[in-house]
Amino acid sequence: MGITTWLNLIGRLAPGTIFLLFFFVSFPAAAADRTGDAFLTGYVTSVIERDLHWQRDSYVLKIKNGIATITLFTDDPGRRQAIDRQLRTIDGLQGITVVIRPEHAEKPGIVGRTLGISSDAEAFPTGDLFRPLIADPKQPQFFVSVNSFSSLGERYPRASVGFGETFGFYRFFGNREGDGLQLSAEGAIFAQFNLDTPSSDLINADYTIGIPLTYRYGDNSIRSRIYHQSSHLGDELLQSANPPERINLSYEAIDFIYSREWRAWRAYGGGEYLVHKEPDDLKPASAHWGLEYRGSRLLVFNGRPVAGLDMKSLEEHDWANDTSVKAGLEFGHPNPGQRRLRLMAEWYQGFDPYGQFYSNKVDYYGLGVSLGF
Repeated sequence: MGITTWLNLIGRLAPGTIFLLFFFVSFPAAAADRTGDAFLTGYVTSVIERDLHWQRDSYVLKIKNGIATITLFTDDPGRRQAIDRQLRTIDGLQGITVVIRPEHAEKPGIVGRTLGISSDAEAFPTGDLFRPLIADPKQPQFFVSVNSFSSLGERYPRASVGFGETFGFYRFFGNREGDGLQLSAEGAIFAQFNLDTPSSDLINADYTIGIPLTYRYGDNSIRSRIYHQSSHLGDELLQSANPPERINLSYEAIDFIYSREWRAWRAYGGGEYLVHKEPDDLKPASAHWGLEYRGSRLLVFNGRPVAGLDMKSLEEHDWANDTSVKAGLEFGHPNPGQRRLRLMAEWYQGFDPYGQFYSNKVDYYGLGVSLGF
């Protein structure tokens, strides 16, 4: 076929047809997003069934925001190891979670149908149904940060450390993957040190222990808990030349937070009420809300961008805003209950969130590292 014939044929084609031909010939890679959830679902399914020889009805696969959740109907350590070994090197796959759930479940009762909860359950589950808050200074976790701290007109370098964990006791699975109701226990210690002293004096330590009940339905999640906190001043601070007057700060509180996720974003809000307190004149109510971002795009050293804005307003402080901001990179698995590391820049302005210094206005900024399990 000569060149003249080709030109006549092209001339008869509609402009839209010419564009489509040009698009598919010139940009074949545009037809598929090799890191999208749909592409990953097909690719992972082929690996599981072709390479591992799993039967299609022996598992359930769901991938959302690059996170693969694989439900097995019987607990098989060999399958767990095989799936981790085979899938962890796939480009675009951000994390892998294996869930064990019986294939045949009893029909839920009226409460289960209302809440979307099945009769399947698991003792000592991994992680939690309510994602830990990124920027809350009192979120139980393991962390250390160094910052420039200002209070009562004095600025000095300060270190903050936290040792905390949420331990799941029992989880009722939801009728949909990822949903459920979970009862847990949590405990944490938050301590601050004055790095401007010869022995890096301990300033204060807060001890918290609580029982959270968490619930998830799709992109909605709730945390309700009752917890206790007691605060203790450091020995070096009490023995210093100008020791503060000691206040025995101790209370039990009930709090409630609802969160809603949309793509990489999450908004949350709720409040807290002190049911028993010392000193007795503490005002009991507070409000708590915030906004978070969890990115899936890999940046420096395969770190994902994360950021959080956390706001609290206490009746004790005439509802003034306490503002905490954290932003940085997250490495490892993003899901609660799995190993991860965050490098975060932080900034805070408001009343001191720690210990008996709750009536002091403070501000600080610095860098921190947190570990998740």
